[in-house]
Amino acid sequence: MHVKIKTPEQIAKMREAGRLAAEVLELLVEHVKPGVTTEELDRIAHDHIVHVQKAVPANVGYKGYPKTLCTSVNHVICHGIPSSTKVLKDGDIVNIDVTVIRDGWHGDTSRMYFVGQPSVLARRLVDTTLEAMLRGIAQVRPGATLGDIGHAIQRHAESNGFSVVREYCGHGIGQIYHEDPQVLHYGQAGSGMRLEKGMTFTVEPMLNAGKPQTRLLPDGWTVVTRDHSLSAQWEHTIVVTDDGHEILTPWPQAA
Repeated sequence: MHVKIKTPEQIAKMREAGRLAAEVLELLVEHVKPGVTTEELDRIAHDHIVHVQKAVPANVGYKGYPKTLCTSVNHVICHGIPSSTKVLKDGDIVNIDVTVIRDGWHGDTSRMYFVGQPSVLARRLVDTTLEAMLRGIAQVRPGATLGDIGHAIQRHAESNGFSVVREYCGHGIGQIYHEDPQVLHYGQAGSGMRLEKGMTFTVEPMLNAGKPQTRLLPDGWTVVTRDHSLSAQWEHTIVVTDDGHEILTPWPQAA
């Protein structure tokens, strides 16, 4: 893998793009409620990015993707396409994933939302997935390995009775949306590439309440759990610093 090391000036640009992406997720908190369509959430996000932030929604047109957000509800693992026919209902859980481009640099983040009152299982899955992501991020420092991140996530997920999706992973990011390295959310401590100051990548584990197997729907984007169990995901963009890491997509009222 050829990993691009970012300069302090480039990281500053990524920090701004990350701030804007996090702002979109915070904006959507009050709008995620029963009766709202995922299409409406997408419209709100698109208008804010384009007209308020004066930035670019990275997903629109990316490899043919038609929308600003990915909205993945309940058993949808990732890449759910916003739709006027998908109406959120009480008890749903939804991951919203957004990437913003500012001055040519990407900020990529996602978080879970509860629609009304979730089930006990749904809340535990969402909370455990957040904890797993944070445990993975906590491993990030110069000299640590990619395997350290995956191992921390997998251990926490499986100790709580959940499974880790294997087919989709975190990725390097910068002026290019998806670049090296690939960041697996499972693995062995001490294995894989060693981290260096200036590396930027996402950590975005997907955990299933049931088995880890996935299925791609005919639309070519939407990925669901094969056993129809619930799935959850959280994501941050990270930079490796002198002695640890910085989260470039901090949410105002979340992790």
